[in-house]
Amino acid sequence: MLFCEEDESKYRLVAGVDEAGRGPLAGNVVAAVVILDKEKNIPGLNDSKKLSANTRESLSVQIRQEALAYAIAEADVREIDSINILQATMLAMQRAVSALTLEPEFIYVDGNCMPVWNYLSKALIKGDQRIQSIAAASILAKVHRDQCLLRLHEQFPAYGFAKHKGYPTSEHLAVLRELGPCPEHRLSYGPVKAVLDIK
Repeated sequence: MLFCEEDESKYRLVAGVDEAGRGPLAGNVVAAVVILDKEKNIPGLNDSKKLSANTRESLSVQIRQEALAYAIAEADVREIDSINILQATMLAMQRAVSALTLEPEFIYVDGNCMPVWNYLSKALIKGDQRIQSIAAASILAKVHRDQCLLRLHEQFPAYGFAKHKGYPTSEHLAVLRELGPCPEHRLSYGPVKAVLDIK
């Protein structure tokens, strides 16, 4: 990976990368990458966690319409259990960037870790609150993952995925203890392992 301390504002094709779904006990981890048009401002971009679901949905549509390029990719629960959540997140980010229709000149990544790739890059803690393209990626990743969990709810309605999106709420943990994990639970995660140890 290439670290850059120079003035990245000189680049036109600047991408932002973020993920959604590192903390949940079930479902895939999702990464998104967005290259925004510097000539077009999208008001309201912010860390997806600070926005309402309706706002995220409407911004997601606008981002898809106005971005120069974007891509969304996933790493599934088997990959998460096999290589750990951090590496699975990096893998999803690599997949997203590889799927772009435009080659980025510079990439911002939210957080303190970056995938291994040959791009000028900079990792920024709380980057989704500082960089518009990361905020846009955060929104796309969150909206996409929420939609995935709604579909997962249709497959396994007893677990309540539509409500908690796989996060370890008291309701989710209670059902998990009662029913055991479904095929989309992350078996390497502590609360899921604890249930398996009991059963």
